[in-house]
Amino acid sequence: MKKYKIAVLEGDGIGPEIVTQAKKVLDKAAEKFRFEIEYSSALIGGEAIDECGEPLPEKTVEICKNADSILLGAVGGLKWDNVAANIRPEAGLLGIRKALNFYGNLRPVVIFPSLKEASPIKSEIIGDGLDIMIVRELTGGIYFGEKGTGEENGIEYAYDTEKYSVFEIERIAKMAFELAQKRGKKLCSVDKANVMNTSRLWRKTVNALAKDYSNVELSHMYVDNCAMQLVKNPAQFDVIVTSNMFGDILSDEASMISGSIGMLASASLNESSVGLYEPIHGSAPDIAGRGTANPSAAILSVAMMLKYSLDESEAADTIEKAVEQALETSATHDIYVADSGKKLVSCEEMGNIVVNLI
Repeated sequence: MKKYKIAVLEGDGIGPEIVTQAKKVLDKAAEKFRFEIEYSSALIGGEAIDECGEPLPEKTVEICKNADSILLGAVGGLKWDNVAANIRPEAGLLGIRKALNFYGNLRPVVIFPSLKEASPIKSEIIGDGLDIMIVRELTGGIYFGEKGTGEENGIEYAYDTEKYSVFEIERIAKMAFELAQKRGKKLCSVDKANVMNTSRLWRKTVNALAKDYSNVELSHMYVDNCAMQLVKNPAQFDVIVTSNMFGDILSDEASMISGSIGMLASASLNESSVGLYEPIHGSAPDIAGRGTANPSAAILSVAMMLKYSLDESEAADTIEKAVEQALETSATHDIYVADSGKKLVSCEEMGNIVVNLI
């Protein structure tokens, strides 16, 4: 029987609540498809600051390096808003991505048929459904470039530097091209090449790589136009590849098409099979401990883990189908629509429903 080592980073806010439900679903899938899971818990973010004085203890890095995959809840909260930037909870998330070289972030944007009424986009625009994959470069760009503050002529200033190498662009573009080959064979590269040097290099590099993927239709779009097109005509997209900051913004925008940011999972991958799997929503400290959080994104993150890191595709498909079936009859507070005929359920109840459907 196969055995997988999973590092669990519950994090802050609603992190522990949603991770508990995701683990419950993963355990049920393991029982059904006959593999074993061994969990190792570690600290990250605000909880790590409170206990260890830093957002990413070395012990956490070691546990993650020795795991087959990593499940993360969420980091951050108002409690740590006024600490120095290098020890904010978010620094732990950036740090673990860098430490394990998770350079590629996959964010699927899928709208389940039963959630069309929860989407702010008109049903005639959504059509029969939506299935977009946003591929975001994760370890370069402005989040990791040179930054600083200072004072000039008595006026305070700050700066953040965007920097990309051909190597960084090639490897994320290659990931996107290969995903496009397995999907609709359409790739849209998003940049700001009309004003940014890094974007001009990005476009040049992607165009050069496209010669190796002649069966993929490549297009380019400025980021501001892409933001508009995601709302105006989202069905035109199959795979989108873009830089760290642009990907961060566009994927959050796209998440609302699905009806709630609480529905979207993500995978952060390196050149090996190890991955970091997490919902794209934040720690939501305002609802932490109330039992109202939506665990669906965390559960779907487990499905992505099974698919991309653990080679358990059948188990992954079963979880995705169970979530879809659960949403036909039940809804957490973020996706509940009055008079929909669905039952309003808690975080734990949604987890139990999914488990029972596996």
